[in-house]
Amino acid sequence: QLVESGGGLVQPGGSLRLSCAASGFPFNSIDMSWVRQAPGKGFEWVSGISRTGTRPRYADSVKGRFTISRDNGKNSLYLHMINMKTEDTGVYYCALGIQPTLPPTSRGQGTNVTVSS
Repeated sequence: QLVESGGGLVQPGGSLRLSCAASGFPFNSIDMSWVRQAPGKGFEWVSGISRTGTRPRYADSVKGRFTISRDNGKNSLYLHMINMKTEDTGVYYCALGIQPTLPPTSRGQGTNVTVSS
């Protein structure tokens, strides 16, 4: 099971930290990722990280602004977002795999992020 949290309303230029709590599978053996879906659009891969927490990868649209991390001791995945833009608005999901096929079949229920003034 994957449960995302931390979404909300933020102004352009602001920041948010998303969390994903994992359970029911060996979290420390699975690469993980964040994907998002903007209103009325398809899924977009945002970032991925290996099972050991190395080799983070980012979509060009978020590179330099988002940081993915994980804590295997807490079975948790994180996404720290800074300098946010209106185009970052959407539902954010954590998913299994470092860059899963979209839409990812193994994902949580999502957390809503709205970037607006």
